[in-house]
Amino acid sequence: MDRQLAEWKLELDRLWSAHAPDYDEAVRLALWIAGSSEEEMLRHAASQALPILRRAAHEDADHAMHDAARRRLGVIREVLSALTTPQFGRRNAPLKTLTPEERCRELLGLPLDRRLSQNEIHCAYKLLAKRAHPDAGGNAEAFLRISAAHDVLMKERRIPSRYR
Repeated sequence: MDRQLAEWKLELDRLWSAHAPDYDEAVRLALWIAGSSEEEMLRHAASQALPILRRAAHEDADHAMHDAARRRLGVIREVLSALTTPQFGRRNAPLKTLTPEERCRELLGLPLDRRLSQNEIHCAYKLLAKRAHPDAGGNAEAFLRISAAHDVLMKERRIPSRYR
């Protein structure tokens, strides 16, 4: 399929770079892509472009119709480019799900990678509680979440390490 995408990209780039694109050829290419692509986004872009490309292929099409057809070709070109551009790094790696303790730490704005003292947890809680408290113009639901996170982290610190 990568070879097919590369071929479509080459054809589309050739049409795109022409001073006056052949919209009959663009219609054939969009039909080919819409009918045989395995990528849903590419099929959708090609099928959405077909009506405008067909209107632009008529002899009586005006300048505005040609501009619209060129924009639709640009959309197909962008989708093809996104599909054929090599991806580096960990972009497609699944996101790590946080543990309940890590979610509590994140909610209080505390680091996830080290052991925290009770004082650090309490100071972070106080700072957020001052802003989130309903009497200070905050949201009651947010305050309750912050309080629950504080309680979870403080209870964990109270359990002696030999029992964990």
